[in-house]
Amino acid sequence: MSMSCNDIRALLVRALEALPAHTEELRELDAALGDGDLGITVQKGSAAVVKALTALPDDAPMSDLLRASGQAFSTANPSTFAALIGGGLLAAAKTMLDKHEVGKDDVLTIGRAVGARIIERGKSKVGDKTVLDALVPSLDVLESSNGSAHEILTEMIATARQQIDTTAALQSQKGRAAWVQERSIGHADPGATAYLRFLEALQAAVG
Repeated sequence: MSMSCNDIRALLVRALEALPAHTEELRELDAALGDGDLGITVQKGSAAVVKALTALPDDAPMSDLLRASGQAFSTANPSTFAALIGGGLLAAAKTMLDKHEVGKDDVLTIGRAVGARIIERGKSKVGDKTVLDALVPSLDVLESSNGSAHEILTEMIATARQQIDTTAALQSQKGRAAWVQERSIGHADPGATAYLRFLEALQAAVG
């Protein structure tokens, strides 16, 4: 199961165009734990990535798609989340040089590269109540699943949602959310929720 980079770009654009609908949800989640800027980060970042992707030439390789996305997302609304996701995408770009067709294993490689950079730069791990709690387990599902893209995304979404619900009961360990200490207990992590909304939008785009 592989797709051309042109098809992947079209999917990403459709998914990212749907994300701004969750701006207020993400703002409220982030306001409970931090400074409330995640909604605008995702809104502006998604729009910037769409603009960057559509500006690329036809049949641009996957490395160019990832590099353009990382640069656009990290600079659209400077924040820790934007820097971590943008940096992760830039790291992933280096794993996809000259690739014009992308399969499941390539998507896994991209995801693992993003996760590794977030772990490195954010000095965080699974269980710290960050985006990693949804990202890493969903990539484990991707690695072990064999089905259509829609079926795999269904499993990834279910796993991410379960992990977000589980970690809501934990105290945040990183970023501004850690400052509120025990008041973070009972709140879903905003970054992990943003990733979940992206997976859901991607599944809707796949159809």
